[in-house]
Amino acid sequence: MTPPRILVIRYRFIGDTVLAIPFLRNLRRAFPDSVIDVLAEPISGDTLAHCPYKNEILYFAPRAKKQSPHPRSLLACARVLRARRYDRVYILRRSFSSAILPLLAGIPHRVGFATEGRRWLLQRGTPYPDNKHEVECFLDILRADGIHVLDTHNENWSDPAVDARVAATLPRSGRRRVFLCAKSIVYTKDWTTDRFAAVAAWLIAERNCEVHFCDAPSNAAHYAEILALLPADLRAHCHDWSRELPLRDLNSLLRHIDLALGIDTGLLHIAASFHIPIVALFGPLDPARWHPWDTAHTILRPADLSGRQPLLRIDLAEVRTALDHHLSQLAS
Repeated sequence: MTPPRILVIRYRFIGDTVLAIPFLRNLRRAFPDSVIDVLAEPISGDTLAHCPYKNEILYFAPRAKKQSPHPRSLLACARVLRARRYDRVYILRRSFSSAILPLLAGIPHRVGFATEGRRWLLQRGTPYPDNKHEVECFLDILRADGIHVLDTHNENWSDPAVDARVAATLPRSGRRRVFLCAKSIVYTKDWTTDRFAAVAAWLIAERNCEVHFCDAPSNAAHYAEILALLPADLRAHCHDWSRELPLRDLNSLLRHIDLALGIDTGLLHIAASFHIPIVALFGPLDPARWHPWDTAHTILRPADLSGRQPLLRIDLAEVRTALDHHLSQLAS
């Protein structure tokens, strides 16, 4: 019997895409000889570049503002998928359009979340409960299709050639390496640059750490402002990799990181996939669903989430205490 050709749909955000790794591992175990392709968006799909459980990443660019080599409309994407003749699709999204897409592509067996009025578009559906982590919600899609989930652990991979280049570039200071993730595309998640600068200065001057950044070029001004707020002698222990490492190669840096601090963004989920301890600042999104998966972590979240920037209610002392806890664990 010919193994089924399988498509997994998980386009949009970086963090959600990384959280699909346990799903892909269990799917591959169930279908070891199948073609398993992932439909993702440019950039976020690159987080799965080195994942051994998929065959190919296909790109869909519905939010592209300029010309793109990838399909931008549902119909254009459906034509590409139809030509590949998939037998099954697992839809790790909840939008109505993401369930219409495989129907337009002629994929006969469709499994996903029975939300947004799309149950009739699926052969098998599962709820999306409020009290579950996103990883477990993804795995429920496999369970709904009768596929056993044997493990839920996190993991990630990197390019050995890039590993060697990064290892040769890293300072040999003997300091602990802290990854700082200081910017979100959602304004209500942000903390201020002066507070991040104060924490970075404390980590360097009082806790013998060095600080590393690696973020999208569009966030360069934000990190430049943090650096500008640091005294020159402390700035020497900060390293911005944003122009040196694209997202697909960030993993090679994270292999050398001891601790991560940041707001709730996809970069923290990548760090978690390498089991880096994390201090995460949470605002409007529920940490029960979005906390770092399968790694030691501390969540700091204000009780009052009102206003445009609720994270401003998290003070420096709270963050330092949480960082000290994880630094002491590293030392023990």
